[in-house]
Amino acid sequence: PGHPFIMTVGCVAGDEESYEVFKELFDPVIQDRHGGYKPTDKHRTDLNHENLKGGEDLDPKYVLSSRVRTGRSIKGYSLPPHCSRGERRAIEKLSVTALNSLEGEFKGKYYPLKAMTEQEQQQLIDDHFLFDKPVSPLLLASGMARDWPDARGIWHNDNKTFLVWVNEEDHLRVISMEKGGNMKEVFRRFCVGLKKVWGVLGSSG
Repeated sequence: PGHPFIMTVGCVAGDEESYEVFKELFDPVIQDRHGGYKPTDKHRTDLNHENLKGGEDLDPKYVLSSRVRTGRSIKGYSLPPHCSRGERRAIEKLSVTALNSLEGEFKGKYYPLKAMTEQEQQQLIDDHFLFDKPVSPLLLASGMARDWPDARGIWHNDNKTFLVWVNEEDHLRVISMEKGGNMKEVFRRFCVGLKKVWGVLGSSG
């Protein structure tokens, strides 16, 4: 199944401990794939959007829309390839409770896949808001599509400019997007929103 020309080859981790238990497998792969990133290296993150210079008016002749996204996993739960149905439902409940507490520009609503019609799903996919159906070899062969569509869904703010995918390839996929070339605003919303989401999740344990 999947794309007739694109072949996916690789390895997946079932939980965070896998990176230690199977480090002889994972470390060389990570190092080669990420340009020499060693087990002792620490990923550097800068979520201060004020450090971004320019980017507020990218040429509309070439830029139709702008998007920034990241994947996040919640500590203490198996990663998607090994997630049980119960864990996935717990992740959904925890995430939706946190997301529904957001206010202001981030106030929004959760839409579970199980409650959508085929037409509603396809429209969201066509509009580039929702993840695709599980047809890729990565999702199918790794077990990430297990029990689909149970405990999967999309949360988005009222303006559809801040979205969170729940239980696809990651526990959460956080996305900031809008039409046009104002990447600076997209990145600002991404940084502020991600901090808010992670702050609420952290305070809930």
